[in-house]
Amino acid sequence: MKNNTVALSDLLQVFNLVTTQGSKTEGNYEYQGITAWHDFDGYTCFLGYKDLTLTMLFHGRYTFDFEQQETLDVFLSKVNKLLIAKA
Repeated sequence: MKNNTVALSDLLQVFNLVTTQGSKTEGNYEYQGITAWHDFDGYTCFLGYKDLTLTMLFHGRYTFDFEQQETLDVFLSKVNKLLIAKA
């Protein structure tokens, strides 16, 4: 994550980390407060945290949907910490 932007590759690394290190319940994975899941064909992946949902689409686009700016800030901080810990 550089210049307050998030690379899709970083988000996909976090998705992979949550799905491989997290606990699975009802088709979703949870790791350190972040939830990960995907649609039926696996082409769309999601990360969730509190009122935030991140949608990652097959063709390299992603969107954040959230109610509170603070939630986005905390989520991005968690993402950064997970990426640093993984490195």
